[in-house]
Amino acid sequence: MAVYPPIQVNYDVQALRATEFPVTRETVYLNHAGISPLPRRTVAAMQEANERMMFNPSAAFGWFMEREQAMRDKAAQLINAASADEIVGVQSTSLALNLVAQAITWHSGDNIVLCDVEFPSNAYPWMRLVEQYGVEVRLIPARDGGLHVEALPQAVDGNTRLVAVSAVQFLSGHRSDLQAIGDFCHAHNILFVVDAIQAAGHMPINVQAMHIGVLAAGGQKSLMAPPGQGFMYVRADLAEQMRPTFVGPNATEDWIHWLKYDLAPLAKAARFNMGTPNVSGIIGLNESLGLLLELGVANIDSYVTALVRHGRERLLSLGYTVLTPTDHAAILTFRAAPDDDATDAVVKALAERHIMVVKHWDAQDNAYVRASFHCYNNWDDVERLLAALEEVRA
Repeated sequence: MAVYPPIQVNYDVQALRATEFPVTRETVYLNHAGISPLPRRTVAAMQEANERMMFNPSAAFGWFMEREQAMRDKAAQLINAASADEIVGVQSTSLALNLVAQAITWHSGDNIVLCDVEFPSNAYPWMRLVEQYGVEVRLIPARDGGLHVEALPQAVDGNTRLVAVSAVQFLSGHRSDLQAIGDFCHAHNILFVVDAIQAAGHMPINVQAMHIGVLAAGGQKSLMAPPGQGFMYVRADLAEQMRPTFVGPNATEDWIHWLKYDLAPLAKAARFNMGTPNVSGIIGLNESLGLLLELGVANIDSYVTALVRHGRERLLSLGYTVLTPTDHAAILTFRAAPDDDATDAVVKALAERHIMVVKHWDAQDNAYVRASFHCYNNWDDVERLLAALEEVRA
């Protein structure tokens, strides 16, 4: 019998696997940084929403609006927003950050700072501003897989308007020190924007204490929610300063009177509404948020980080090159083969053994295997991955 490192788990992992995640019956699923399995309760709620839309969609909207409010309440609780009015549902992280980028008044000579390993969702919206407004985007070379606050004093100046960072980097799993970066931005009057798609639901985030002005999280990864439905946080005072370029019909004052054509934006985050809501997606997100809050994000963080730490140490002891740094979250990235094709073969061999991981490249086109964990994975999952890797390598 395998002996695992001692760790306190403040929820019942086996019960969670049995009740919410039937994927565990046959599969070691380790691609939560790509797309997570939906909890059973989330699927059931979405089915109910679709059935209501099938039989009486007009009546269903009253039922839906109550749950849309509940979703925003839960999202606000998850990140400690001051109010649910600072939360708006969005299709994706990409859409959220593009909406914000196009709602800020920019001037030629302004600059934006980010790390050179950001996922495109947190790079392209800012890079687009270069040709639009003459904004400069300054890329800080990553250290240990991500951005460190020590690099900011040499990168920012009096024209720096915004610092953008992923709370957890998609490739390395580097965990950003949001408190330190937020404190720096606050002291220098710089807007702090966080891509939380790999972190919300995995690690505690306090947008007020961390001085985060904007946070975006698509649903399909760490939130374990339906693809195509996430949420965005915009601090109330910042939202009032923004004028969205893209205007939805339900984002303006007195919007229900359709023919008044009043472009005056709604207060707070609601000005970023983009029209007809994704009914079943929001219903599903509400359920997934409820599960995460029941388990406790701090509990998830301590448990899953321990799983990854154990896996990282074992991989190093077996001679693998590990990209994931010591300050990591739920992502474990490593070299499993010397080249691209051989890495594909490893990923395929693992899939044949019902172990789901993915291949990713760094900027130099070096191929890595990425295994990403969540709240219901267990020690046996780690051991099955390690044993299968050794079997494939042999």
